[in-house]
Amino acid sequence: MTVLTNARIVLENEVVHGHVAVEDGRILAVGEGPARGEDMEGDTLIPGLVELHTDHLEVHVAPRPMVKWNTLAAIQAHDAQIAASGITTVLDALRVGYPDHSVITTAVSRSLADEIMAAQAAGRLRAEHRFHLRCEVSEEITIPDFELFDDLEGIVLVSLMDHTPGQRQFRYLDAYRAYYQGRNGMSDEAFEAFQAERKARAARWSDPNRRELAARARQRGYVVASHDDATEAHVAEAVRDGVTLAEFPTTVEAAEASRAAGMRILMGGPNLVRGGSHSGNVSAGELADRGALDILSSDYVPFSMLQGAFVLGEREGWTLPRAIATVTSGPAAAIGLSDRGRIAEGLRADLVRVRREGRGDVPVVRSVWREGRRVA
Repeated sequence: MTVLTNARIVLENEVVHGHVAVEDGRILAVGEGPARGEDMEGDTLIPGLVELHTDHLEVHVAPRPMVKWNTLAAIQAHDAQIAASGITTVLDALRVGYPDHSVITTAVSRSLADEIMAAQAAGRLRAEHRFHLRCEVSEEITIPDFELFDDLEGIVLVSLMDHTPGQRQFRYLDAYRAYYQGRNGMSDEAFEAFQAERKARAARWSDPNRRELAARARQRGYVVASHDDATEAHVAEAVRDGVTLAEFPTTVEAAEASRAAGMRILMGGPNLVRGGSHSGNVSAGELADRGALDILSSDYVPFSMLQGAFVLGEREGWTLPRAIATVTSGPAAAIGLSDRGRIAEGLRADLVRVRREGRGDVPVVRSVWREGRRVA
């Protein structure tokens, strides 16, 4: 048995000073006051973070344009940063419906999944890895690509995405131009042709693909998310398709419609930490003020989950238990993982020791345990 004592423990509805006893990977007991054990020196003890939406792995697989890194080394580097950020359960994003000119195609994503599963089985990884299929509904190849994952275990979440210019994430064409034209070095003429082609493909494929993907995902028991909804009409589509998770709504209108429809609302930690969206969309802080924020995701910066939770507790005035829930019990409940996300007897001993010197200070992850085993 391991006992972590002299800790400021963040429980579901309160913060207590006390100790946590761990045995066989589970939380055996939680108590107030001192006990004989490993001294946490008054640091804060929170549940392990649960990450639903990150494409951070891709940064390691393709660190430069036209460079593909050794896959296993990339997976281990990604996993190490994830765990060191306090994340003990992660859904790695896998691309579905991305054309062959991408460095990371759907076929590459499928092989990545196999290598992640093999690395996990070999005990190479610190966090627990599962999968999230990010499906680009505007592409003709999306349904055939989706079928490449039919035999993959560990899929939990399917996101319905549409990055067509002029709507959703890219309502503002300046942001779309900066993202695609700047990244790919297109001339103005080439960009206009590219934009027109994307719109034509979306008109043909987005709606039928969205319906078909949602139906297949529901049939297999996956959670279905709608990505970057901007209007009440988008949310109505999501309701039609059995969506339960609103990922990164881009407007107050869409967030409030999602809330009225009973969906959980997920926003990016980088948006909250930075104080606004890099694409000019609604800020996570504004949705927090409106009671329309349930879950924080790291998106493209793993540490932003933990940092964002503390921002909620300071900038937005949330209690610490409520803020920490956005990165622990909130995401765990959204994907049906009832065995983690809280510090309570009988649950998995996924724990993170955090030190902060004062308000506004960037938190430091000092230790991470997954199922009672120290992993960072």
